[in-house]
Formats: sequence, structure tokens, C-alpha cells
Amino acid sequence: MKSSLVLYIILFLISYSSFSQNERLIEGDLTNEIDVEGIHILNKTSRFNAITDQNGNFKIEANAKDTLVFSAINFYPQQVVVTQENYVSQSIVVTLKYLTNELDEVVIGNQLTGDITKDLKNIKTEKNINFDDVGIPGFKGEPKEKIPDMLGEVITPVSVNIDALYKHLSGYYKNLKKMRQWQGQANAVAIILSLYPPSFFEDAYKIPENRVYDFVLMCVETSEMQQDVALSNYNGILTVFKTNAPLYLANLAEE
Repeated sequence: MKSSLVLYIILFLISYSSFSQNERLIEGDLTNEIDVEGIHILNKTSRFNAITDQNGNFKIEANAKDTLVFSAINFYPQQVVVTQENYVSQSIVVTLKYLTNELDEVVIGNQLTGDITKDLKNIKTEKNINFDDVGIPGFKGEPKEKIPDMLGEVITPVSVNIDALYKHLSGYYKNLKKMRQWQGQANAVAIILSLYPPSFFEDAYKIPENRVYDFVLMCVETSEMQQDVALSNYNGILTVFKTNAPLYLANLAEE
């Protein structure tokens, strides 16, 4: 009986090793022509991370089917799955989508009075005016899809919004919320890493440079740091760093 158990364990380990793969060092390249330096890459599966050099090249430990998360201020956050072909060739090529914020061309034909409300009415534009042109904050771009409440908006005493009801029941709105949450967190991490270089985290909190992205992402996910970033509350950001650094280092030591 004992020998049979040992034989079973050996066969299981042999079978497992034949199907499992070890992580390899994948060499990556961004095809974008500008702003390719300093882009952060996180292996969402193993939590390894890397940063692109001035040519958009990077190296990161990964396995087939691992998910790589790319994050930078000038690009939309993007997730890329490592294919078996990438794993075998130990290379991957990625193109990121630019996050543009172009000013619309404005043709001024009337003399400005200093009254913003009146001047905006008198300005003729070739395109829709951008709030940045007049130096005031405001929403630019296409509005996000609204996620209605199930009771009161989808289902009312007199009607039912069939399309919205289907999106609730199918999980569409749930996934949409998760995607927006992830994009907000990724953008917050990118902004923070543009303000504080990796050497800052190593000097101030003893965080290894190859773990900085993971540490900042943990801080964003477990605190109100995303709101602090939006409000430029740097004291709040540093407080979160100081609080979470010992916990992160303890977990890192256990790994």
C-alpha cells in the first residue's frame, strides 16, 4: 500500500512537470515612436514588473498565459496576455494606444470683453471648443456610459428598461465597473511614478526598484490614494507610503 502511494506521487510529479513551464525572461519591444521610455509593466500573474528604456525595450519574467499590464501617463492602460509563441521565442511586441489631449483650433473674430460667458458665445470655432482654450476646468471627450440603478431607473412602477435590465443580469455593468476601477488605479500609479523615481522608494522606504510598481499598486488598491492623487494631496500620498512600506517588506520577506 505504501509503495503504491509513493509510486502514485512520483507519477503525479512527473505528469505535472511535463505540463508545467518555468517562467522565462521575455524581451519586449514597444512599436510606438514617441514617449516609449519609463513605461511601467506589471506581470499581473506573478507580480514581477519592469520599466521600458529610452528605446521602448524591456525585459520581464513571464510564463505563457501570464497577463502583462502596461501603464503610462500618455497611453491608455492596456493588458496583454503572453502567448505560447511569445513564451517559446522569449519575445513580445506591443503597441499602446495614445491618450491624446489635443486643443481644438479656435478662430477668434470678435474682440474679447473679459466676460468669459459673453466671449464664448461670440467665438466662432471650427470644432467644438475645448475648456483648456479659455483656462477653465471642464469635461472633454465623450461621456462615459451611465450605469443605472436597478430599482428606480431600470425598473420603475410604470416601465422596464429591457436593454439596461439585460446588461445588469448578464454582468455587463459589473465588468464595466471593474474596468473603470482598474483604469483609474492604473492611471493613479502612472502619475505617482512620474512624481517619485524608483530611487526615492529605495532610499526612503527600502523598497527594491524592481518592486516599486507592485508596492505603489498595492497602496492604491488598499487606500484612498487615488483620491489623494486627484486632489494633489502629497502629504496623504506620503502617509500611505509610510504606513504600507513595513507591511509590504514583511510580505516580501515571507515570499
